[in-house]
Amino acid sequence: MIKPINYFRKYRKSLLLTFGFALSILIGAIRYLTGPELALSLVYLIPIFIVTLYVGRWAGIIISITSASSWLTADLMMLHTFSNPLIPYLNEIFRLIVFLVITFILSELSNAIERQKELAMIDPLTQIANRRAFIKLSRIEIKRARRFKHPLSIAYVDIDNFKYINDHFGHSVGDTLLRFVAETIKDTTRETDLTARLGGDEFVILMSDTEAESAYLVTNKIQKKILHLMQENEWPVTCSIGLVTFNCSPDSIDDLIKEADNTMYSAKQNGKNMIKHKIVKG
Repeated sequence: MIKPINYFRKYRKSLLLTFGFALSILIGAIRYLTGPELALSLVYLIPIFIVTLYVGRWAGIIISITSASSWLTADLMMLHTFSNPLIPYLNEIFRLIVFLVITFILSELSNAIERQKELAMIDPLTQIANRRAFIKLSRIEIKRARRFKHPLSIAYVDIDNFKYINDHFGHSVGDTLLRFVAETIKDTTRETDLTARLGGDEFVILMSDTEAESAYLVTNKIQKKILHLMQENEWPVTCSIGLVTFNCSPDSIDDLIKEADNTMYSAKQNGKNMIKHKIVKG
């Protein structure tokens, strides 16, 4: 059962396009067999809807043209039923225009939905992943780490004395600081690492397939860069980081975040501006 599902996922667009094309031809054949009295124009919208929404605009245009051509072919085979031989051509021109308009509307609607999904996963201030995206993607990484028995490291970054910035420099400066921190983390980590803002002045970095030593080197580099950035802008703040390396995959996303959060608070309670590293061996 799994193999057919995986096959469909891999070739979904090609299969749906083929299905839409075949359905359009089938509707034309039914049109011819049932005669001109049965109107099937709305039925053509089924393959157009499916292909446009799940494959894309250009595929929808192809199916629209195929649908109009299929109808025209059926009408030409019944040309004797029309009072004027030009009527089928005129009908199909108007029908094709309607199909194309519907295709463009559906395409724009689909794009708008996708944009909303992307925005729902991005923190609007820093333009990195938000909590929702982190939780969703971390679940995937936890399953992958468990399956392949790879280590998984997470760094929980908290800006020390961030409230002081907002109180004495203003919220606009505070927002700039957060954006700088997000950019610094992104520039220092790999593309395969997941960087997210969990809220306020708290950031998290999930490093897949990363051992303790490598995770610490990256985290230490991040801390130094952030500290340099703060000193450069004369912002009297530092950062405390809780780093946890799981040699055995955590049971859940809650356990992942809880371990990192507790380790970060341990760093804050022990004087701030430091990295606390915990290794979970399982």
